[in-house]
Amino acid sequence: MGKPYSMDLRERVAAIEGGESTHQAAARFAIGIATAGAWARLKRSTGDVRPAKQGKPKGAVLDAHADFILGVLAEAPDTTLDEMVERLREERGVTVVRTAVWKLLDRHGQTHKKDCPCQRARAR
Repeated sequence: MGKPYSMDLRERVAAIEGGESTHQAAARFAIGIATAGAWARLKRSTGDVRPAKQGKPKGAVLDAHADFILGVLAEAPDTTLDEMVERLREERGVTVVRTAVWKLLDRHGQTHKKDCPCQRARAR
């Protein structure tokens, strides 16, 4: 991921209010026209031109539902990932894919390998 432009450059570009257009400011500082305009709008609306924090936020969508998921698995250990996805959608209103559930279980040290229903029904 690239680094944001320096605060010095951001402030100089955003501080241009002496009649210079966005196009002129962009050409003068060798940046994009859209960038100069965005910084000027940001300065007018917030009074600052600090860049937004980069990267993904910590945590996942299912972290808030971890107790529910682990509780369901404690009650019914043979619940499949697809069944868990369906229960989350129906009971919690959360739409996720199997991988998200699997990753949550992996973070909590749970293994969740299941046989297919036909193998569970067969006598061993």
